Amino acid sequence: MSLHPQAAQAIQRAGDLPTDLSPADLRVAYERQRLILLPEKPQVAVTYQLSIPSDYGPIPARFYRGTRGTAPPALLVYFHGGGFMLGTLALYDTTCRRLALAGNCAVLSVDYRMAPETIFPGAVLDAYAATRWASDNAGLLNIDPKRIAVGGDSAGGNLSAVVAQLAQDSGEFKVALQLLIYPMTDQSREYPSYERNASGYMLTRKALHWFMDAYIPDHRDRLDPRASPMLRESLEGLPPALIISAEFDPLVDENEAYAKRLNEAGVATQYVCFAGMIHPFFTLGGLIEDAAKAERLIADRMRALA
Repeated sequence: MSLHPQAAQAIQRAGDLPTDLSPADLRVAYERQRLILLPEKPQVAVTYQLSIPSDYGPIPARFYRGTRGTAPPALLVYFHGGGFMLGTLALYDTTCRRLALAGNCAVLSVDYRMAPETIFPGAVLDAYAATRWASDNAGLLNIDPKRIAVGGDSAGGNLSAVVAQLAQDSGEFKVALQLLIYPMTDQSREYPSYERNASGYMLTRKALHWFMDAYIPDHRDRLDPRASPMLRESLEGLPPALIISAEFDPLVDENEAYAKRLNEAGVATQYVCFAGMIHPFFTLGGLIEDAAKAERLIADRMRALA
């Protein structure tokens, strides 16, 4: 299909992600660029900032509960996108509020350590520690520990897939569902869509390489399933998954490939590719209507958690 007109408008307003700025300057530019494209920020019943203790230092996080009630709701532990270098709790505040309301659930937004200041596997260690803490402290958060989902977009989708795998290995807590929004699943090699969608669609091939060089400077580490969950030998027994992708995304081919591997391993996996869409569409709901459709897919899965 051709590029969706709303995606084209977003590209015209924002352009491709620049790679000629320092990480600090890019973070400021990225926040300014994305904030003007966010949808309406709704009110939620409960929201507060917290600090999660871990062996690697305190992990900043923000908790949301969509509606008031006495029964402990399901929890979505959300990891933001940004190539392991960008993104903040503030930028994802609107997204997490909307998911908490639409999914009638709680959301824990996790601010993991980012590259280049902290390289692999720092973000993985934080993501796992935060999810384990949420499970261990379900009573404090007033959530149901049997209904914990992990989710995120792009780099956050990578972390979600990795946490689901690590939780299965450790047995320390159970992940009931993984919600992967155009995740990075294989940082060891390029797929054809890297070339097909190399530039002109906000996330570029050049930016992806820049992110990976900052996050995983040692190329040998990219073969580690904690960096590339696609490379895990067996995917059997992992929790059910929803994978959302975009047609004009450099990552679309590896998204489809990961969904195929999960299904072949017997993991109930729903794969939805949004035609005409670009990589960051999920967070551009102020302009792109498909963002709300993707939110509803996630909300439906959270409501259905038994």
